[in-house]
Amino acid sequence: MKKFAFAAAILCCLFSCSEQMRIDKDYIGPSAIKVENGKMTPEVLLSLGRLSDPQLSPDGTTILYGVSYTDIAANRSVRNLFTTPANGGEKTQLTSEGKSISCARWALDGKSIYFLQGGQLYKAPYRDGKLGRKVLLSDVKDGMGEFALSPDGSSIIYSAEVRSTVELPSDTDPALDKAQAYATEDLMYRHWDHWVEKINHTFIARLDGKITRDNSIDILGGEDVKFQLPNGPWGGLEQLSWSPDGKKIAYSCKKLTGKEYAFSTNTCIYVYDIESGETSQLTFSGGYDTDPVWSPDGSSIAFLSMERDGYEADKTRLMLIPAEGGEPIDLTASFKYNAAGPLWSHDSKSIFFNALAEGLQGIFKVSAESGAIERLTPDTLWYDFFTPFAVLEDGTLLTSYYSMDFPLELVTVRDGVPSRITTENDSILSQLTPHKTELRYVKTVDGQDMLTWVLFPPQFDPAKKYPAIEITLGGPQGTLSQDWSYRWNYMLMAYQGYVVVLPNRRGTTAFGQPWCEEISGDYIGLNMQDYLSAARAIKAEPYISGVAACGASYGGYSVYYLAGIHGDVYDCFIAHAGIFNEEHMYMTTEEMWFPNWDNGGLHEYAYTPGELGPRGDGQTFGGIRQGGSPWSNLPKAVRHYTNSPHKLIQNWHTPILCIHGCMDFRVPYDEAMAAFGAAQMMGVPSKLILFPEENHWILQPQNALYWHRSYFDWLDRWMK
Repeated sequence: MKKFAFAAAILCCLFSCSEQMRIDKDYIGPSAIKVENGKMTPEVLLSLGRLSDPQLSPDGTTILYGVSYTDIAANRSVRNLFTTPANGGEKTQLTSEGKSISCARWALDGKSIYFLQGGQLYKAPYRDGKLGRKVLLSDVKDGMGEFALSPDGSSIIYSAEVRSTVELPSDTDPALDKAQAYATEDLMYRHWDHWVEKINHTFIARLDGKITRDNSIDILGGEDVKFQLPNGPWGGLEQLSWSPDGKKIAYSCKKLTGKEYAFSTNTCIYVYDIESGETSQLTFSGGYDTDPVWSPDGSSIAFLSMERDGYEADKTRLMLIPAEGGEPIDLTASFKYNAAGPLWSHDSKSIFFNALAEGLQGIFKVSAESGAIERLTPDTLWYDFFTPFAVLEDGTLLTSYYSMDFPLELVTVRDGVPSRITTENDSILSQLTPHKTELRYVKTVDGQDMLTWVLFPPQFDPAKKYPAIEITLGGPQGTLSQDWSYRWNYMLMAYQGYVVVLPNRRGTTAFGQPWCEEISGDYIGLNMQDYLSAARAIKAEPYISGVAACGASYGGYSVYYLAGIHGDVYDCFIAHAGIFNEEHMYMTTEEMWFPNWDNGGLHEYAYTPGELGPRGDGQTFGGIRQGGSPWSNLPKAVRHYTNSPHKLIQNWHTPILCIHGCMDFRVPYDEAMAAFGAAQMMGVPSKLILFPEENHWILQPQNALYWHRSYFDWLDRWMK
């Protein structure tokens, strides 16, 4: 009862409406946490509201979005719906449900809102800033994942799961319905954090009756087709696009299965004709073609593309192709950086996109006719901007941004000047004591300038001594920019009394493709020297007492490798979800194209059934030749495996914390167990933390809180 009364009190403060809003008993509202002594803590971090999925109303006046709030004690979060005027103003809460609402979309007339709850589609009338009683529109077996309305509002496409080829005991004998086992004769039997019992397909359904699987059309042609749409593990309906007349659907799909799927990124763009049921293929590049977006006039399709098969960090190009087929044009051929999130202008003459450029994510616009590119947000503002979700008639961009100092908020951008629309977390963040961030350039061993962010604790005094944390980036390709994370939150680290150092070493993606590609096939090379250069530079400051190296995924690999080569540069290590034994990792991870390329194979690999020679019965085995495998004789691969971190354990002498999620199938959790076991055998101070129900990330609220507390406990023990 106390929880319910508290939620009701919050709502009364937030909203002035004559009609009492219904509050579900399991509702979670905004936190009323009080910040003690101006200090950011893990509890404060987890109390922040998480804003997402903004949608502009058809009349261009109102933005619909969702916010998730967390109850740490209940170990759960709930997402509800809000609106705010597009030109700024007070927010209005539309729902106060105890079960999350997602994928909310305006009806074409703006008088109702569609949304998903519990995997089913609902519709509720919207009037005078209030949402009426919801009506159930679907009964889809196992639920929907996402949906998108057709241009005329008569139909939707939605994603849902179908059975995969992984065999269950009940497939061989229905009486074994309580047995739990997975059987397979091919790869991709597990992906990211789940056993692949089911895969995604996308369906078309009309809105003139209750939607079921029986009255929906499977775009891929039925459950017997074992391709995925959207592509796993994270692909959503951004991989599909309605044509403006609603008669066709462009989509991105990797039409491969098993070993071929595991060893390839060959995703192509297709067009499905709803009336005829026929599919045509638009692109044939062999690389990674995604995010098709139809131009408003219906003449063209923009999409993103990586050219080389098997390489996840190839340059992401913004491409243009005639809707009826033809030769694609690279609109960003002269652009140094990766494009993301394409959005057409109303007149079909230009395309908006975002790109990380020299450590900051900005909004750009490219002419569909000339290819001329213009930056629309200043490179002097320390924010990461996202592609606009809408563009008003006067040219105002409606978008979102964040920085290392605050999570995502909605903003307008007029003539390059951002103006905040929402202030979701200002009431909490305003209680924090200010801190300082600097942008520095560190000289690398080969004389290059490496952009490095440095965050200082609040009330920093250069006459005092502070421990430092150097962040070893995951990926391995990525960028340390002005982003916000609820897992690796650099501001939180600074508020615990640490100087935080973020070097954009070789392999980061915001500085052009040559800098990015220097890490592929060379994990142990210059990028490791970049880390050591940044650590030595900060350690030379008179106010630094010592340096810890901390990182996840490839950042965890970096920690394990640096532990074997650093000498006395670092005083403490933390590796989360890190690769320790490269040979074992190669044969236990799921998406094989990744280690095959990055471990030194580059183009030198192929999957060819039957190539490996005759067996005694006259049949042939098929398999992988060369590439970045442990049995490859390519020089880069041999060098890579010879220097796997587990082969340098005799050099370890620095305290190390190893953390891993047991549902992590990208970097299996026994990598942390092996690293910890080796450290224990070498007499190195060490600790192991395993999360049985977490994947590559730690997502559940109480697990996340324990993770943060353990992270700082270990650092404080050895650094303070």
